[in-house]
Amino acid sequence: MSSLWQSLKKSGDSPAGAFHAPSGTVELRALEHGTTINGLERLRGRNVMLATRTQLASALALIELDGIARRVVLCTPDLNPEQFSSATATAEADAIVLDAESPFSASPLEKFIASKTPSGDGNWSREAVQDSEWILLTSGTTGLPKLVLHSFDTLAGALPRQPSSQRTMVWSTFYDIRRYGGLQMYLRAVLAGAPLVLSSAGESTEDFLTRGAKAGLTHISGTPSHWRKALMSGDARIISPEYVRLSGEVADQTVLDSLQATYPNARVAHAFASTEAGVGFEVNDGKAGFPASFIGAHDSPIEMKVQDGTLWIRSRRTAARYLGNAVAALAQSDGFVDTGDMVELSGDRYYFRGRKGGIINVGGLKVYPEEVEAVLNADARVRMSLVRAKRSPITGAVIAAEVVLAEAEHSLAPDALEPIKKDLLDACRRQLAAHKVPAILRFVPTLELTAAGKLVRPNA
Repeated sequence: MSSLWQSLKKSGDSPAGAFHAPSGTVELRALEHGTTINGLERLRGRNVMLATRTQLASALALIELDGIARRVVLCTPDLNPEQFSSATATAEADAIVLDAESPFSASPLEKFIASKTPSGDGNWSREAVQDSEWILLTSGTTGLPKLVLHSFDTLAGALPRQPSSQRTMVWSTFYDIRRYGGLQMYLRAVLAGAPLVLSSAGESTEDFLTRGAKAGLTHISGTPSHWRKALMSGDARIISPEYVRLSGEVADQTVLDSLQATYPNARVAHAFASTEAGVGFEVNDGKAGFPASFIGAHDSPIEMKVQDGTLWIRSRRTAARYLGNAVAALAQSDGFVDTGDMVELSGDRYYFRGRKGGIINVGGLKVYPEEVEAVLNADARVRMSLVRAKRSPITGAVIAAEVVLAEAEHSLAPDALEPIKKDLLDACRRQLAAHKVPAILRFVPTLELTAAGKLVRPNA
């Protein structure tokens, strides 16, 4: 039996590391002398909804609850009442941990208040009584999220338990730590005894990265859309990281090259992971896609295959199952998980083409939005783009593109934008089949991102 707190203690030493939040900094050693959850003892063996508004309160509460609660459900603050009620019922929850800012304070569950600073309440013990279940929610933009059951070992079993070198590492992530991508960075930092700079939903990119620079940030992760936004605004230059990681969306060559140019001394990597399949791999060669040798490798603890153009993964980091009886099995009988991500072999490398559910049908022909976006984004005057379907009475759908230009082009007059539009469409005609070329292309000031930092795709 293992728990996050026991991993932190490391042979009786005081826990190292700290959480840096907009409201202040909390050293993890403060947890030796107090608890952040009022009535922690009464949560032993119970199913708990962790539903704080702030990431700091959740970051501290996770350390307290693992090994104590039977089940911990990591609620994201963007859940609506219907989604929260559904998750509560599916998880068979009987208690809720919240903070003053929680949107779920009206819940009928027994309430426990979490704070951002440990108190001196002595009526508690962190002796682990069981291996807690960690429940993560899928990040769909509509409908009810699925509840994915992980353990501490499937989430953190492959992560190092001490610093990899004598130098100080300071971690951060654009992600919310209650989502899979952010939780991985949270666990990496905590288990290595390294500080973690937490983001905040109400904070600008400039303010977040300024706090990171002040804390000496060295390692940071986010989606390609997070990074395009930071590059577009110029805020990316506020920090000087040693390691930059992208995940959650297709990382095209343009965004990888832009980050390497911005951070010439950093290692820029992109990783593939999903809430269900866990972490699949990390690519460190600066190129989009991944080597074909990753598929079918027999000397790796993570097995991958391509079936009908889709990437499948099997490993010890895969989630156990979905909660509830109304959802399909998470994995096949042989343990492989369908990631839903389409890949295509070109030479000795596989390239991501997009999500299986995001394919656009143009007159019976398939179009992957990300493939068209990669061509548009390759133009130095473009920072971000979104490709979607627009209904057509003839072909059923045509391709429409929305493009955000780099800062220097923002103030151009409409007449000056026409040559850029022509160049972009010409590039698409040169590199793409005719049915993939946008029939409509318009310039927009910004593109909407989901709470998970991904582009909102209306057709997905």
